[in-house]
Amino acid sequence: MATRIRLMRMGKKHRPFYRIVVADSRAKRDGKYIDLIGWYNPMANNEEEIFHVDVEKAVDWLLKGAQATETARSILRKAGVLKKVHEIKYTSKK
Repeated sequence: MATRIRLMRMGKKHRPFYRIVVADSRAKRDGKYIDLIGWYNPMANNEEEIFHVDVEKAVDWLLKGAQATETARSILRKAGVLKKVHEIKYTSKK
């Protein structure tokens, strides 16, 4: 099963809110998901409330082989997840 880390749209019309989820790549955008790893609120007024990511879960899924979409990858990069994955993969093998 190919897994993707992607955004699942929630919220009202003109007020989007997204959950960052791990889902089967064949599942619908707003359909069933395997794990919830965070959220993203593009309409937030405060910089601190734009997104939240459970770093440990995200790192675990990326190490298991889950692929992130472009937008999800951008959010994970800002949260520092991709840096941790890189450190685990390439610096701990010495």
